[in-house]
Parts: sequence; C-alpha cells; structure tokens
Amino acid sequence: MEPKKIREIAEKAFYKARDYEKSCTGCAQTTFAGVMDTLGIESQDAFKGASGLADGVGLTGDGTCGALLGGAIAIGLIFGRERKDFSDPLKAMKSYLLVKELYQDFLDRYGSARCCEIQKKLMGRTFNLLDPRELEEAMNFGMMEHCSKVVGNSARKTVEIILREMEDKSGRKEF
Repeated sequence: MEPKKIREIAEKAFYKARDYEKSCTGCAQTTFAGVMDTLGIESQDAFKGASGLADGVGLTGDGTCGALLGGAIAIGLIFGRERKDFSDPLKAMKSYLLVKELYQDFLDRYGSARCCEIQKKLMGRTFNLLDPRELEEAMNFGMMEHCSKVVGNSARKTVEIILREMEDKSGRKEF
C-alpha cells in the first residue's frame, strides 16, 4: 500500500476516534473503536476489556494514557502472541516492538505517556475526574477538545503502524 493511502486511512481513524471521544468518552475504548472501525475489524471482548482504562486507568489520571492503551490493545489484537504460544516469549516480540513505537510517538508529542503529565502539558494542570466539581473544571478547561485530539493522534499512529506491518514483501496484506 502506498504511503499516501496509509496516511489517508490513518486520517480517517483520527476523525473516528476523535469523534467517539467527544460523544462517548473513554479514551482507551474510543481509540480502540476508531482503529478497529477504520480497519473493519470487530472484537467485542477487547473493546469491553478496554473500558476500565480511561484517564490513566480507572479515572485515576496517574497511569498510562488510555489513548495509548487503546492503541496498544489494537496492535496486540492483530500482532500479539496467541494463547497456544504463551510459553514462547519471542512470539510476543513483534507486538512489543510495535507498541514501543506507539509509546515513542507519545513521548515525542507530549513528553510523557502518563495521563497526568499529558494533562499538565495540554491544560497546565491535572484533574480528578471522579470529583464532580473537578470534572466540571476539566470540561471548562477544554479537556474534551484536548483529549479527543490525543485519542485521534493515537488512533492515527496506530493505524499507520498496523497498515505498514500488514504489508508483506509483495505488497499484499497479511490480514
């Protein structure tokens, strides 16, 4: 697939994921849904499993950004080690390296992969989204706009990584 075509498809993932974040929230799920919908893949179990990973895991703001985790789940779903290969750590290496690439993109863009650090960079402070008063403050600070772009950027990069890796030497998809 030509790089231009990959960029076009990845841009669709950006908008899908961004719009999901604005209307549904849940950065891990919205990233995952944007990627999977763009690629035409369905996985209810993985989608459901991503539900607790928003705002640095469990709305704590203290863990890894949910948008990064949603992308990592998508990469793992496609390139991850299967249960039958569980005892062979080398079977997981491809997904490790691809997720590391997504992680590096977060470091390059935001200086961190931690939700609280990304919030500080984009909004100047962190918010406790479990506190109704702070949730309202976060919305007034434009959190939805900021986070929806983080989600969109993660979905875009994830799709770029997946499509690039799906190509074999003859240019056909492995998928």
